[in-house]
Amino acid sequence: MNYKKLTSGFVAILLVAACATNPFTGKSTMAFVPNSEILPSSFQQYSQFLSENKVVTNTPEARKVDQIGTKIKVAAERWLQANGHPEYLKDYQWEYRLVESKEVNAWCMPGGKIVFYTGILPITQTDAGLATVMGHEVAHALCNHGQQRMSAGLLQQLGAIGVGAAVGNKSAETQQLAMTAYGVTTQVGGMMPFSRKHESEADKIGLLLMAIAGYNPEEAIPFWERMGAKSGGQAPPEFLSTHPSDATRMAQIRELLPAVKTEAAKFGVSFK
Repeated sequence: MNYKKLTSGFVAILLVAACATNPFTGKSTMAFVPNSEILPSSFQQYSQFLSENKVVTNTPEARKVDQIGTKIKVAAERWLQANGHPEYLKDYQWEYRLVESKEVNAWCMPGGKIVFYTGILPITQTDAGLATVMGHEVAHALCNHGQQRMSAGLLQQLGAIGVGAAVGNKSAETQQLAMTAYGVTTQVGGMMPFSRKHESEADKIGLLLMAIAGYNPEEAIPFWERMGAKSGGQAPPEFLSTHPSDATRMAQIRELLPAVKTEAAKFGVSFK
C-alpha cells in the first residue's frame, strides 16, 4: 500500500469537505473538528481552570472586565445582525473573568470563555486599553481560531505520517533527520505564520468591535506601545514568533483606522 499517496488523498478530502466560511473575514477556513465537539470541551476546561485559580470578584476591576466584555459582545451581535448572520453566536456562552496572576496576559477559549490576568491591568490602564484587549480576545472566538489551530495540527500530524512512510526504508539517522527537518519547516514556515495571521485578524476585528462599542480605536496604539515597553525589546524575531512584532502590529493598526471608523459610523458611532 502506498501510504504517501493515501495520506495525500485523505488530506485532499479533508480540505474539500471540512471548510467553513467565517462571516467576519469572508474567508473559507479549516474546520476538521466541529464546534459541537469543541465547545463542550472548552466550557469544561474553562470551568476547571477557574476552580483551580483565584478568580477576582466584586471589585471595580472585575466589574469593569465584565462590563466591557459585554459591550464588545453586543457590538459583535450588532455587526452580525446587520450583516445577515443573526444565528452565528447561538452556541456561544460568553463569560469574562478576572484571575489573580502577575502574568501580563489575557486569553479566550472557543465559545467565548475569556480570562484577564490582573497583571495586564497596569498595561491596559484605561477603559479603551481594556477594550483593545477584550476586542482582540473576543475576535479570536468569533473567527474560530481555536478550531483552525486544531485543524492545522491535524494536518501537521498527517504530514508527519506521510514523511515517516516516505523514509520508512531508510536508515534510522535519515529518518530522524527527515522528521526533524519536517518539524522545523512546518513550525517556522507553517504554524507560526498561521498564528501570526490569526493575531492580525484578531487585531483588525477587535478594532472594529471596540469602535462599535464606543471606544476610540486610536487608543489601541498607545496600549501596544505600553506592551512593547513592557517587553523591553526581548521578543524573538518576528519569523520565529507566533505573534507579529509590536512595530508590525502598530503599523497595521494605523493603516486600519480609517476603514474601522467608517464602518463604525454605520452603527451611529463617530470619533474626531
